[in-house]
Amino acid sequence: MAKYYFHSIIEPEGNNEGFTVTFPDLPGCITEGSDLEEALLMAKDALAGYLYGMEEDNETIPTPSIPDASTLPKGAFISIIEVRTDYIREEMENKAVKKTLTIPKWLNDAGEKENINFSQLLSYAIKERLGIISKD
Repeated sequence: MAKYYFHSIIEPEGNNEGFTVTFPDLPGCITEGSDLEEALLMAKDALAGYLYGMEEDNETIPTPSIPDASTLPKGAFISIIEVRTDYIREEMENKAVKKTLTIPKWLNDAGEKENINFSQLLSYAIKERLGIISKD
């Protein structure tokens, strides 16, 4: 299971308008939240997605650096974020995709009359044709 730990910098926005979260070791991995709880949830989501993308692109994931609190902006703090990219990978692999297809009208009408779930039936038929055995 791919598990990662990276430190984030959580910086409050002015006028209590939420928090910005950045990851010093991962340029461009930035998110925000309207409160601290949301900012931490968004940080976990952003980090998992960023690292999953790096894995998919066969990029080298950097070794996390040691946080340095002496360089933090006023009011900011460091938080360690843990993520597992296997969960994201599983979610992405099971994501439904929309397909446009054509069948004869009479077949469509008969299927609708019998309340057939066309998406489910097509998935089943493709799995059967490919010899895929699954719990779904």
